[in-house]
Amino acid sequence: MIELKTYQQRRRRLAEQMQAGVAVIPTAPERSRNRDSTYPYRFDSYFHYLTGFGEPEAVLVLVAGAEPKSILFCREKNPEREVWDGFRHGPEAARETFCFDEAYPIAMLDEMMTKLLADQPSLHFHLGADSAWDVRAVGWLNAVRAEVRNGIAAPSAIRDVRVLLDEMRLIKSTDEIATMRRAAEISTAAHRRAMQQVRPGRHEYEIEAELLHDFHRHGAQAPAYTSIVAGGANACVLHYVDNSARLRDGDLLLIDAGCELDGYAADITRTFPVNGRYSAVQKDVYEMVLAAQAAAIGAVKVGASWDDPHQAALKVLAQGMIDLGLCTGSVDGLLESGDYKRFYMHKTGHWLGMDVHDVGDYKRGGQWRKLEAGMVLTVEPGCYIRPGEDVPEHLWNIGIRIEDDVLVTARGCEVLTLAAPKTVDDIEATMAGAA
Repeated sequence: MIELKTYQQRRRRLAEQMQAGVAVIPTAPERSRNRDSTYPYRFDSYFHYLTGFGEPEAVLVLVAGAEPKSILFCREKNPEREVWDGFRHGPEAARETFCFDEAYPIAMLDEMMTKLLADQPSLHFHLGADSAWDVRAVGWLNAVRAEVRNGIAAPSAIRDVRVLLDEMRLIKSTDEIATMRRAAEISTAAHRRAMQQVRPGRHEYEIEAELLHDFHRHGAQAPAYTSIVAGGANACVLHYVDNSARLRDGDLLLIDAGCELDGYAADITRTFPVNGRYSAVQKDVYEMVLAAQAAAIGAVKVGASWDDPHQAALKVLAQGMIDLGLCTGSVDGLLESGDYKRFYMHKTGHWLGMDVHDVGDYKRGGQWRKLEAGMVLTVEPGCYIRPGEDVPEHLWNIGIRIEDDVLVTARGCEVLTLAAPKTVDDIEATMAGAA
């Protein structure tokens, strides 16, 4: 749980980095699912990072400079709607609870923005993220420009507020790390439960239900992304989410799933045998991917480049593909030609935080950025073997990915999801124990 004072500190830090000008950060809108039903509401990550306020129809305005202040625009109290839809803070209670300097009804936003932008040097905004908000922002600027004969100047610059926020979000605080540890624990338990519930004849969606059950019963609000529960050949589809097939004896099951807890994501992938025992060839491919992941995790440390874990994994995978007969030639030749991409076509990880593919540049000035303590990334090598005339038939339709969440620390790294069974022996023992 992030303390309320943390949100205040973040707003102050952003205002200091802006130096001058006005920032506008709206939350996400409610989305219609069909007719009069909406999708479960999920706030905008940037907005929530700065406010902790979870209601829709809200906007944060930050005024930087000599007299900085934070202003919330939100829905007014409405007892009738609260009977139907639930509690609303209203401006006054929101201001007191979430420590804003000022708060106003959302209906006053356009009127007040004209005043707030007057004689300000810049507007800090998420330009290009939402066309409707772009039009609205242009309207504010034009309204201020119309006052030029009255001696009022409009902002002369529009800056992307996400540039500053992305860097802030990339380094996780102690509170954030604690929340992500708990999200990892919940997700780890769910993967263990899934292993124990798998057997031939069940359907992928039944195992997805086990994951969701464990997420919610341990306090997570939602899955961090649509769970991938892919049996057999489906595991060779990277973003498979149909989750409808029957699980077959002798196949592997790839599960890529993690929960969201208090706005923070976990992201774990495990691949294991539907019948509880790896075949010899499945074990060979699995051990190759596991060794690649170990090499990649070993490369995660302060001062290493973002690409170092990927390159470490590639060397192991390339040699393994040669040994399995999937590719020919030398490791260096394979890496140079890129022929390995037929069986491993993605990077070895991504940033993790409030979003499962979290914010933050991977390169700076054209160079891979250096890892710093407090960054959290996934490490997820894989191997996906589709049928082909030149592919050994005994390897067809084996899809394996192994993914963990890794925190960069001053002494190296911490694998937040280490407790999820991962070795062949641990996975088989976990499944045998359930039987």
